[in-house]
Amino acid sequence: MNLEIKKKLTKYWFSLLQNIICLEIENLEKEYNSNIKFKGNKWKHGEFRTINGKVIEKGGVAFSNVIGKFPKEFGQKIPGTKNNLNFWSSGVSVVLHPKNPKVPAMHFNTRFICTQKNWFGGGMDVTPCLSDHKEKKYFHNELKKMSNLHNKKYYPKYKKWCDEYFYLPHRKESRGIGGIFFDYKMDNWEKDFAFVQDVGNIFVHLMKTIIKRKMFKKWTKKEKELQLEKRGRYVEFNLLYDRGTKFGLNSGGNTEAILMSMPPTAKWK
Repeated sequence: MNLEIKKKLTKYWFSLLQNIICLEIENLEKEYNSNIKFKGNKWKHGEFRTINGKVIEKGGVAFSNVIGKFPKEFGQKIPGTKNNLNFWSSGVSVVLHPKNPKVPAMHFNTRFICTQKNWFGGGMDVTPCLSDHKEKKYFHNELKKMSNLHNKKYYPKYKKWCDEYFYLPHRKESRGIGGIFFDYKMDNWEKDFAFVQDVGNIFVHLMKTIIKRKMFKKWTKKEKELQLEKRGRYVEFNLLYDRGTKFGLNSGGNTEAILMSMPPTAKWK
């Protein structure tokens, strides 16, 4: 299969996944007696959609297909750019900040990047402000089952990568309860693409299940305060360490779409 066909297939999948995720979130809003829908924001390299609902206080689902040239200094850190800084990239990214503090914040993204090499990257993680061991166990078990369908080495490897990645060294604490994270995945294109599609499908399943279980639960003012403080940690990580933020800002991405990951409100002690 030539590279142009691979690009078309991945681009189509990421765009389709954006539609599926937005539809499922709007259905959750509808169950909550809210008719709030996503607002579309089209730009020359894709579309990012945002929602400010009764279930999801602030959410963003972005699809992009960016073609350009990396800045020289940044490009040196990217595989396949030794003699050529040109790149092609497409992906979908999701950040959901729920209104109810009992529902965890959720993050997901998958992408396909082409330089003189081409690879997949992505993953997902969950950031609760209130601990729930049962939910954590369920989340990781589902990720493990999905990963094992492809390769039994994937889950332990990508879980470890996620734990190490979503960590705030200046506070010596993890951002959340982890998940899976992978990058520079270029073993076998067909198998890698099948895995990336399943990562998207399992995110949709986990997102719906986790939100539905808790979105009607009552919460206290104290729990909301804990959520706002945890959101502060989210801001710190995304602005200081997140690869996606850095990649987007250095590849001609849409600034509003890149910063849609910021929560609607946050607090620091």
